[in-house]
Order: sequence, then structure tokens, then C-alpha cells
Amino acid sequence: MQSADPLMSPFTLKNITLRNRIVSTSHEPAYSEDGLPGDRYRAYHVEKARGGVGLTMIGGSAIVSPESAPAFGNLQLFKDEAVPLLRRLTDEVHGHGAAVMTQLTHLGHRTSNYTDDWLPALSVSALRESAHRAFTRPADRWDLERIVRDFADTAVRCQEGGLDGIELMAYGHLLDAFWTPVRNRRDDEYGGSFENRMRFPLQVVRAIRAAVGEEFVVGVRMTFDEGRSDGLRTDEALRIAHALTAAGIDFFSVIKGFMDTDAGLARMIPPMGTPAAPHLAFTGWVKENVDVPVMHAAKIGDVATARYAITEGLVDLVGMTRALMADPHLPNKVAARQTDRIRPCVGANMCIDSIYSSGAAYCVHNPATGRELRLPQTVRKAAEPKKVAVVGGGPAGLEAARTLAERGHEVVLLEANPSLGGQIALAAKSPRRRDLVGIVDWRIAECKRLGVDLELNHFVEPDELTHGDFRVIVVATGGLPDVDVAEGSHLAIDTWDVMSGAVKPTGDVLVYDDHGGHQALDAIEILAPAAASVGLITPERTISPDVGALTMAGYLQMLAEHDVTMTPAHRLIRVERSDGRLKATFAVDGARRAIERYADTIVIEHGTLPVTDLYDALVDASINSGEIDTRELVTLSPQSPIHNQDGRFRLYRVGDAVSSRNIHAAVLDSFRLCSAI
Repeated sequence: MQSADPLMSPFTLKNITLRNRIVSTSHEPAYSEDGLPGDRYRAYHVEKARGGVGLTMIGGSAIVSPESAPAFGNLQLFKDEAVPLLRRLTDEVHGHGAAVMTQLTHLGHRTSNYTDDWLPALSVSALRESAHRAFTRPADRWDLERIVRDFADTAVRCQEGGLDGIELMAYGHLLDAFWTPVRNRRDDEYGGSFENRMRFPLQVVRAIRAAVGEEFVVGVRMTFDEGRSDGLRTDEALRIAHALTAAGIDFFSVIKGFMDTDAGLARMIPPMGTPAAPHLAFTGWVKENVDVPVMHAAKIGDVATARYAITEGLVDLVGMTRALMADPHLPNKVAARQTDRIRPCVGANMCIDSIYSSGAAYCVHNPATGRELRLPQTVRKAAEPKKVAVVGGGPAGLEAARTLAERGHEVVLLEANPSLGGQIALAAKSPRRRDLVGIVDWRIAECKRLGVDLELNHFVEPDELTHGDFRVIVVATGGLPDVDVAEGSHLAIDTWDVMSGAVKPTGDVLVYDDHGGHQALDAIEILAPAAASVGLITPERTISPDVGALTMAGYLQMLAEHDVTMTPAHRLIRVERSDGRLKATFAVDGARRAIERYADTIVIEHGTLPVTDLYDALVDASINSGEIDTRELVTLSPQSPIHNQDGRFRLYRVGDAVSSRNIHAAVLDSFRLCSAI
């Protein structure tokens, strides 16, 4: 029975009928094992199929040639041993009603010379690549002949592995390096005229089509406007698209922009603090001017926008990749008319940034994504419901309450403040990070749906809990700013003072960041307009190393616009008063020479110290003395420690009440612990 919702209507792509218009577009979460799609990779995509997606695409930048070094956990589908693993993945995805494809590429210049086999990166010309900093050698004719065969052979492996189709990656890799005038500086038969620049890409498409036959779906993900004066523009992009279609291409996944720089990539894959769906209207224009179906993904994170894209005919298929990482069951919830229960994508871009910082993609507030083999997307009911108290309404406390209630426990959440959210509520005061409030709002709504008793303005005394009838107490009291980093640092303020508006610095301001995250940057963005000058100093080798490239691009633009001076590799030694101002002394670790800086206000960001008063008061009365067995925690086993047979309850603490960490760590703490209570 066909759904009345246009987003859930079926669509036929060549010979494949997709059950709805929602696509998880090609991306690389770095879950591969030796370059192969093993159990973790399979489980990640099977969960999306189980969640109702129409098409899930694996292998963002899956590699076709051994000399194209994997730069970020890429699948290496030139390996014959990939075929049975692909077959197992596709069989399971198909078993849940979804189609599955992969992206194929030769990375060309966009890789490192110093990884894998340490082979020199090759490209259309001698180039410098910014992200992975490779200097390339120009491809010789025999290189191109070999790579054409590699594309065709890998496409056949994908077909043998049961995939429904492939997509060629052509925005910043080898194929489009030939056709874009920015990259192609050749003077042979592969450079110069349009026909010459298209020679190699068309050889690849024709070889693939000859190898896989006419029925196998082959698409291209390409930019239709690089957005730079010397780059590919729309008129020539359409000419390229028509040439590719004539050679056998079945669909286009539309991109706008270029990714040679972090700022360019951030416009192409928009992070938080940027407008939603910025390229959707442009994609609609492309759709009107090409002859095959079109899909598009760029910050389409909510159902209303996705539905609009289909209803208005701007796309045939809508990519909701990051939204599906936040909630892989999004399509099923749409079909069940439970859109209010969808865990929202807040655009934090941890899914992209953590590939480089943590080695794999994670969602900032869905701990199960990427951990499907160990963590469930939904928890089962507990065999024995218990009365549980959660103290603290930040992300750790809200997640604990939500998970416990979903398990069927009777839960009361006690929060001292008049509102919930903890440090997220503070961070969301930054216009750039205001969407983080979705993490809080969704959990509040789920807690209310599940019957959690949310008590605000409730400062908890230990006796209230020890004399209650709670079987479990979870302490999520968070932390408070720690500025004790140097002699005299009590003369400084902290970033909470700035973000809350309690202090509004003027004059000359120094911000000392010994944390490396968003916090110092958010404070600068708030205070800079009113300050006479702002300096950012850090003991790190670089500015804010824990902030990913896409998000950092916007911060760097902000720092430049406010003329913020940046001084890395300098540690704060002391702060003292001097002639009515503050004098700060800094030094490079190990250096004899120190520098002095004067300011009217010094702001210190050094994370938080856990608030443990309540926890400490409860330890002696607890069964487990507050112990969490970490082996049982990571295996989702019930906690077994017993240190006091006469104890009245089990006591646990989570989130920043343990140590200063990030949102994902806080949510992961609570989910793992409470899933087994």
C-alpha cells in the first residue's frame, strides 16, 4: 500500500525500486578492518536497513587501486577478499528491505604520501593537497590505463558482492581533477580542450559499463559549481553531466563547492551554526537540466525539509546521512507518524571530526551508532523494575533517566537549577552552537513520554536519598570550572562567567585555553564585540586541537574578523596585579625566556572539577561503595561489586561528576551503565 507521505513513496532507479526516498549517502565512518567491510561495518548499515531507509550507501571514497593510499579508514575494494564480505552485508541489508550501493574512487591527490605503502600520490598534474599535505606526481599514460582497469575490475567485485549499484566520486579526487581547469595543467591528449580533459573520466565510465553490463546502476557524485573564478562552473558542469550520461551514467548525486580547503569543505558539508539545506535550490536547478534522477545531501537534517525537497521536485532521492547516524530508525518513525520521537541531528559534526580524533565516526549524542555490535539502539525492559533517583539534569543525567525509564524503572530526576541541560544549556548560548539544545529537548520529551518525574529547583540533601526507598542512585552532578592552573590564577575569570553573561569583559582581554575544545572559542565569540582587543594563548601546539576541521573553519573566520592574536605553545606561569591591570607571564615549555602580557581581564578555560559532595556523602551507605566495574560496563553486564552487605542502594556517578569530558562521553557513560540496571 503506497504511503500518502511523498517522502515515503517508492522510487524506481533504473531496475531497482526503493521503498522510500530517504538515502544514507556514501560516507566513510572508518569502521573498516584492514580495508574490508567486516562485522562492524556490516552491522552499522544493517541497522539503517532495519530502521527503514530506502537506500544505504557504503564506502565513501572506497578505493579501486592499491597505490591510492587510504587516508581515513577507506574501504579497499580492489581486494578480492572484499567480495564475500560484501555479499554478507548486502544479503542482510536486502533482508531488511533496503537497497545498498557503494562509492568508488581513486583518491588521486587527496591522500598522504606517508601512509600505507608510502607510495607517492599521483594526480592529473603536480599538485599540492592541503588536507593531507601530499605533493603529487603527474599520472603517466600507463598509470591511467591501469587505473581504468582497476575501476572496471572493482566495479565487477561490487556486482559479484551483491551491491545494487555503484557511485563514482568526482569532487576533489582523481576523476574530476582531469576535467576541472583548476587542477588539469597537462599539455598532452588529457589536457587543454574539453574533449581532452574528459578523455580519462569517460574511459573509466565506459570501461565500467562494459564490465558490469547495462542493468547495473552506475552513478556519479559530482560538483556542479566549484564556486571559484578559476574552477568548474555550471555551464561546463552540465556539459560534463551530459557527456557522462551518454557514456552510461544513471544518476547524479549533486554537490556544490570544492573541498581543497577546510573553509571550502565546510561550505560543502555545512556544520552547526550554518543555514539548513543551503544547496537544495541549486540542486533543483540541476535536476531541471539533467536527464537522469538526482539525489542530494547537505545538511538536510529534519523531516520537514526532506519532505519539502521531494514534494517540490527538487530531488528524486534525499540524503539524510548525518540525521540517520543520529537516529537510524528515522524512516520507520516517519512511516509510523512518530516524527516527534526522532533523535535529532544537531550538526555537531562529531561524526566527521572523530574519524581523525578518535579513529572512527561517532554521533555526539547517539552512543550506539558505530557500536552496533555492542550497544543496542533501543534497550529491553528490565526483569525487575526498581525505584531509581538520578541527581543532575545535564546530558549524563538526562540520558540516565531516559535509559532507565525505557528499561521500565520508576525514575525521579532531581535538578537543583530551574531548568535542565547543564553545560549544554550554557554552550547553546553561542549562536554557533545553539542547535545543541536539541540534545536536551529530545531527552526531556522522551523522559516525559516515559513517565520520568522531573523535579526542578530541587537541591538534594544526602539524608533525602539515604532515607528514601531508592534501590539505585545515579549521581550526575557535573563539574565546576577549574581555573587553578598557575600562581595567581584566582585573579582570572572562567568561560562560564562569559557565556552566562555574569561578566561582560571590556578593554583588553586575554583568553588562556588549556582545554583545546570549543569552550574558549565560544567565549571569545561572545566577548570579542565589546572588547578593545582579544588575545588567545594556549600551551597546545595548535589552536583548539579538539575542534574538528569543518567547525574550526568558522571559528578561524571569526577570530580573523575580530583581529584576535593567537599565540600557541605558551603555558601560563603566573597572574598578578600591576598598576591597576593584570600581568600574565607565559613561557614555552623548556624555554628560558618568558613573555609578559597585560590585560584588563584574563579568562581561563581549563575544564571542570567534579562536584562530588553528594556522592561522597552517599558512598558509605551504598552496597557497592560507588564502584563501577569497567569490564562489566563495556560489556553491558549488570554491575556486581558488593562492598557493604548492609548497604541500602547501589550508587553510581556518571559524566563530568567523574571527570571533565565531552557530551558524547557523558551520554555513553549513562547509556552503558543504565542499559544493564
